[in-house]
Amino acid sequence: MDKVNKLASQRAVVIFSNSSCCMCHTVTSLFSGLGVNAAVHELDREPQGKEIEKVLRKLLSGRNSPVPAVFIGGRLVGSTENIMTLHLGGDLIPLLKSAGAIWL
Repeated sequence: MDKVNKLASQRAVVIFSNSSCCMCHTVTSLFSGLGVNAAVHELDREPQGKEIEKVLRKLLSGRNSPVPAVFIGGRLVGSTENIMTLHLGGDLIPLLKSAGAIWL
């Protein structure tokens, strides 16, 4: 848990991902398109990736796939569905601004 919290607080937006996950790519592309310089941790390429996945699975209430997992301002926001819901509802940009991820 400490490792996840430490990584999640290193930037305004942190994405835990897998290199072969299409939904991870979609979420990462969305943030990039919004001008966010997110920290992306591809767990299949990290030495402690499996342990981090276990922690994320618990945090995400046992979801089958713990990625993508997005933290904004050090707080777990959720996965693809949560991010897209926020974006389509117009709530993602204000959240990113309040976390200091974007300034526009």
